[in-house]
Amino acid sequence: MARAIWNGVVLAETDYPVRLEGNVYFPPDDVRQEYLVKTRSWSLCPWKGLARYYSVRVGGQENKNAAWYCGGHRRRVPPVSRPRPVSSRYAAPDVDALTD
Repeated sequence: MARAIWNGVVLAETDYPVRLEGNVYFPPDDVRQEYLVKTRSWSLCPWKGLARYYSVRVGGQENKNAAWYCGGHRRRVPPVSRPRPVSSRYAAPDVDALTD
């Protein structure tokens, strides 16, 4: 199990995390969307494809561009935790704690 926590609030929790390039990726259904605010930022990665960024808002505080959403991949990602391609995942690298 992986859990993303910021300012004492659990932002995401899953039994199916994918670890890639030092980040933990969460399925969309395991992310608490009410804390995410879409920004205008984006990036392009040869592994993850187009990523859209989100700020995290908790208790009146904001962590800008702290998470991103990858809607699909241009090619298969090497197996990390499950032997299948990763798609439509949120990453939360900039949080207080990532627990297993």
